[in-house]
Amino acid sequence: MTTAALFIILLLCLLTGMPIAFALGLSSITTILLFSSDSLASIALKLLESQSEHYTLLAIPFFILSSTFLSTGGVATRIINFAIDCVGWIRGGLAMASVLACMIFAAVSGSSPATVAAIGSIVIAGMVQAGYPKAMAAGVITNAGTLGILIPPSIVMLVYAAATEESAARLFMAGFLPGIMMGVMLMIVIYIVARIKGLPAQPWVGFRALITSSGSAIWGLMLIIIVLGSIYGGICSPTEAAAVSAVYAFFIAIFVYRDMGPLKGMKWRENKGDGLPKIIIRNLLLSAKALPLSMAHKDTKKVLMDASKVSIMLLFIIGNAMLFAHVLTTERIPHHIAEIIVGWGLPAWGFLIVVNILLLIAGNFMEPSAILLIMAPILFPIAVQLGIDPIHLGIIMVVNMEIGMITPPVGLNLFVTSGITGESITWVIRAALPWLMILLVFLVLITYIPQISLWLPEYIDYLKGY
Repeated sequence: MTTAALFIILLLCLLTGMPIAFALGLSSITTILLFSSDSLASIALKLLESQSEHYTLLAIPFFILSSTFLSTGGVATRIINFAIDCVGWIRGGLAMASVLACMIFAAVSGSSPATVAAIGSIVIAGMVQAGYPKAMAAGVITNAGTLGILIPPSIVMLVYAAATEESAARLFMAGFLPGIMMGVMLMIVIYIVARIKGLPAQPWVGFRALITSSGSAIWGLMLIIIVLGSIYGGICSPTEAAAVSAVYAFFIAIFVYRDMGPLKGMKWRENKGDGLPKIIIRNLLLSAKALPLSMAHKDTKKVLMDASKVSIMLLFIIGNAMLFAHVLTTERIPHHIAEIIVGWGLPAWGFLIVVNILLLIAGNFMEPSAILLIMAPILFPIAVQLGIDPIHLGIIMVVNMEIGMITPPVGLNLFVTSGITGESITWVIRAALPWLMILLVFLVLITYIPQISLWLPEYIDYLKGY
């Protein structure tokens, strides 16, 4: 009775067009008041605990802030130039460079919509000017942007870690190889399509230009090493690495690239005959003088405001989703569902088919973080009983969330691409659909070849002697 009431109320709220956060909260509170023996005080207590007890979630606003500084500070442009110099000379290379740029930006942002917005706003117009069909350009970026939640650091992985109390660091390790694999799959298909359609290749720029573009992008690329290296090396927790990434992103956007803040547009000061140490010292002194102004500058305030809005929205969804998960747990709903599914006698491979179907359907209607916080407590104990590795299950769920980002009616990447291209959502869906087939094939591979996800974390554990 309680289970039926909870999900019926949630469904009715969603059908009215109510925002997902309010629908989760209202259905949970109504179920507690009318159908549960749980106290009303548990609502306030659980909302407080959801933000205070899950230390991992603190990484989310830091990664969002880091991503906002990088998106505003022109790092995306330098990454795109570097990617074009790397693979642009191959037939279809501009589209392949777009995928590579999405992979790199995903490794510094942790957000799928942010990756689409930062990379797509630059490369879609460039691809069209170079002779690519606009639909192909939009479809490639919409799908490649989903790498933002698969290649670590990933906000969605942090949510899964908080919901299941699994290691966020091991999840990050598990997402690294699948992220690269998906990017390579997209590039291979792009190359085949380019050969068939006779799409152009960019001229080879030479090693000198490649070194120059890599030097320009190196400060942004260093963030990947700082974040992932510190986590995999055991120096920092994901939350601590997120805080470091936010400070670093502020530093390079304001003082190194100078694309925003009081030093915006100012060249690095150097006198003829100065050696590198003198140039660095002179500019460090200039940056130190500008630091107070940078903190109060309108560009910095805007970035902080934008990041705060996104963080508050996401954490509000997470808080209400955890309240929903609390009702599920209190009423032992996951336990009963687990008993029913185990009673069916499904093998592990059959259960994973059910998992993928459920998540693909849910991804059409709900935000990824909410889906994970609702479904993870239900699916996690069943997977453990069937001998499925929890880290492997987490990567399967993340890949399903990737697909949910590009399926209507709630696919966030579709709306971002629509805003960039000025085309309708229907047009973007048609453009993205052929490339979605690659993600579905990738989902099957990830689901039934667990070592794709588990090899790297197991190997690092082996190196550490665990």
